[in-house]
Amino acid sequence: MATLQSLQGKFALVTGSSRGIGYGCALEMARAGADVAINYLDDESEAIGVVKEIEALGRRSLAIQGDVSKEEDIQRLVNRTVEVLGGLDLFVANAAFSDREPMLTANMTGFRRTIDVCMWGAFYGVRYASLQMVKQGTGGSIVVISSPHATIPFKNAMAYNMAKAAVDQMARTAALELVEHRIRVNIIHPGWIDTPGERKFYSEEDLKNGAKHIPAKRMGNVNEIGRAAVFLHSEDYMNGSTTLMDGGNTLPWWAGKRTEA
Repeated sequence: MATLQSLQGKFALVTGSSRGIGYGCALEMARAGADVAINYLDDESEAIGVVKEIEALGRRSLAIQGDVSKEEDIQRLVNRTVEVLGGLDLFVANAAFSDREPMLTANMTGFRRTIDVCMWGAFYGVRYASLQMVKQGTGGSIVVISSPHATIPFKNAMAYNMAKAAVDQMARTAALELVEHRIRVNIIHPGWIDTPGERKFYSEEDLKNGAKHIPAKRMGNVNEIGRAAVFLHSEDYMNGSTTLMDGGNTLPWWAGKRTEA
């Protein structure tokens, strides 16, 4: 794991960071020494709360409203981060949205919104963050929060599955194209993480009972994903990699049941 203060003197932007995994990434990066810009969509007070937590750690922070599915908003997020913090060295493409319905009857408004936020939002973020890093000429690091949905076709989640599969290929391609600029791009696949977003689909009882079936016997927490982001930002030899953090949840179900002959 990356050492304490391994991101000292770095400037960071994390999309969708007023709660959930983005919050965990922002907080852990601040603990590692980075100044961090917080992006939120519609709850300013929540974002300001995160800013105060980061400032209490002795780091600088600011909250920036923006819809990542809009290219002009992403440009504004990057520009504002640079204006206030002084540069952009680290970027986490985290913001997400998901509606889950059968493909045959899915509401196309939600379907398109899922694609716009999860795929186009990640692309816009990676593009404009890397453009700023190239301009600075000092290299940089990008972490894309993807999902096991990129490779596993979960039922009733076609839009999210499609978006995350595209995001993985986008991130790996970006890693190839940006290596000459000393900008690294890595991916995290979080498993079932205890976030407010999970309450959109599951009750507390569902979450409690479902967690029992994870090999780790619990859901993950956002700080664990945040520490993975710190590690990827810190290690110069990590590039184009995919880090799976799911408590063993995607291990083959039959592997633990087989007995050797």
